[in-house]
Amino acid sequence: MLGEYRITGRRASDIAASVEAGVGSGALAPGALLPPMRELAGVLGVNPNTVAAAYRTLRERGVIETDGRRGSRVRARPATAPRDALRMEVPAGVRDLQTGNPDIALLPSLEAPLAAAARRYARAPTLYGQEPVVPELERLARAGFDADGVPAGPVAVTSGALDGIERVLSAHLRPGDAVAVEDPGWYSVLDLVPALGLRVLPMAVDDDGPVVAAVERVLAEGARALVVTTRAQNPTGAAVSADRARELRAVLARYPQVLVIDDDHGHGIVDLPPHALGGVTRSWAFVRSTAKAYGPDLRLAVLTGDAVTLDRVRGRQRLGPGWVSRLLQYAVVELWSSGAVDHVAVARAYGERRDALVAALRERGVRAHGRSGMNVWVPVADETAVVARLLTAGWVVAPGGRFRVESGPGVRVTVSGLRVAEVAELADALAAAVRPATGGRGA
Repeated sequence: MLGEYRITGRRASDIAASVEAGVGSGALAPGALLPPMRELAGVLGVNPNTVAAAYRTLRERGVIETDGRRGSRVRARPATAPRDALRMEVPAGVRDLQTGNPDIALLPSLEAPLAAAARRYARAPTLYGQEPVVPELERLARAGFDADGVPAGPVAVTSGALDGIERVLSAHLRPGDAVAVEDPGWYSVLDLVPALGLRVLPMAVDDDGPVVAAVERVLAEGARALVVTTRAQNPTGAAVSADRARELRAVLARYPQVLVIDDDHGHGIVDLPPHALGGVTRSWAFVRSTAKAYGPDLRLAVLTGDAVTLDRVRGRQRLGPGWVSRLLQYAVVELWSSGAVDHVAVARAYGERRDALVAALRERGVRAHGRSGMNVWVPVADETAVVARLLTAGWVVAPGGRFRVESGPGVRVTVSGLRVAEVAELADALAAAVRPATGGRGA
């Protein structure tokens, strides 16, 4: 079970530290099955509750995961080695299409909005005890939600989309609970879920969002929460269509206890409307980020949801950071009020590059996905070989292993740094790299 490694300790903290030391040294390999709690308690001569407390600590730290009667195992990818760290070095003269960053040329200047925010702050500095959400930002956020058909609910502000998702999951779930996530999907969520001590249940996606049969399966398997990207899905570019949303809402209506989180990180860069799934079940949240349209360093997202969820999120936030800087909130008010970003033009710019690449690959017999956003997903037979061949040809793309749980291999190409004039050259390189077999999407 553990090979030659011996877990030691008499207190829960010592037992947990012993397991962590084994994981850190490599003596406990990813996937290693830990002894049943009673068995380990007998070996160590301690109460089984002591071992249970140690295992609970390890789950909460993201070191192990528990799957009911199947027992507890070392996580396949420890929280200390996030998927985002799996980036390739970019040699001189090689084009980097792996980052997932927006096109800097399409981002607005923050100089004037931050200056206006500073002037407003000078007139009325923020002090303890003030409301955490600036009223103007709440009004603008609510108006945007209403325009997009998002159900009514209170508004909160978090430090980006991932912070919002984490706070909502933590408000409802306990270690060991299962969360349904898109596969392939955003690597940060794939890392976050087990880091919270939760179990990942992968669900397949196609161009229209999560596949209905896959959602039905994970719900039947006991998923307590569902995280869905409304549009500009990372890495496939999927966007939940109106028809798919209707089908998924009908499925979710049979599971009113499930928490539903809509991630709208693509707000401001996509010309397709969001089709929210929230509001069908008792607990839900819709998270809207400013990062892609206004800049990754603008760490702010607005979210809405049912009253209980938002009350828990805001209550826990008060005990931590308290609030997201009102200076940043003032800046976002300025950006949204002034129309600093032409959303139609930005969506068109990304769309031209994305659609051109997908079409060029199709002409070369290579299947690719990219319905919205700034990424194109190319299914391949061998990720390592394709990435290596492309590197030799002068291009760096992201290996699909960052984004996958059970789905088939692929590579992600970020088009934000790509010029339309370069599409043919890149398509030629990709076509040459994936032959003789392109593989299946395997989602």
